[in-house]
Amino acid sequence: MIKRMIDIILSFLALLVLAPIILLVAVLVRKKLGSPIIFKQLRPGRNGEIFQLYKFRTMTDEKDEDGELLPDTVRLTNFGQLLRKLSLDELPQLWNILKGDMSFVGPRPLLVEYLPLYNERQARRHDVRPGITGWAQVNGRNAISWEQKFEYDVWYVQNQSLFLDFKILFLTFKKVLQSEGINQPGQATNEKFKGSGAEWKSF
Repeated sequence: MIKRMIDIILSFLALLVLAPIILLVAVLVRKKLGSPIIFKQLRPGRNGEIFQLYKFRTMTDEKDEDGELLPDTVRLTNFGQLLRKLSLDELPQLWNILKGDMSFVGPRPLLVEYLPLYNERQARRHDVRPGITGWAQVNGRNAISWEQKFEYDVWYVQNQSLFLDFKILFLTFKKVLQSEGINQPGQATNEKFKGSGAEWKSF
């Protein structure tokens, strides 16, 4: 309950204080990438409940002759890379936090299609609200394997505390400034998780 109260207060204040930056980014995204400005996608939250996540878009909608989207490496522009590098694309998730979909700290909300692929231990990452940042993000971010990420996520679930949350937030600012682990090696975006060979336990 204390963590939720902190999330509500901080997200509300952040939305007020960062409103000029959010507006500026929105204008730039509209000018450089077009509309829609906000990228929306369904993600699983606490206990596997599905919610709509918000981010600033970072890629174009360029398609080939068959109407298929071009590879991420082509659609991810320099401007989009800058937004990701500075984590500015995550700012709309402050609204997700205020609504109660997310927390500032917790396992990152991943794709709904991954739900059947988690083994019983990995599924524990959904025992808490997902976060904008988490223990996996400050221990390698996207430069580590899926299995390592999930181990960090489960460790967080088992050891969560307000002290740990503030430590993660501090380390996150450091990671953003150093631009570490933004992408997986050789990838413009994350390579999809294909499962660890074990059945997922139902929520």
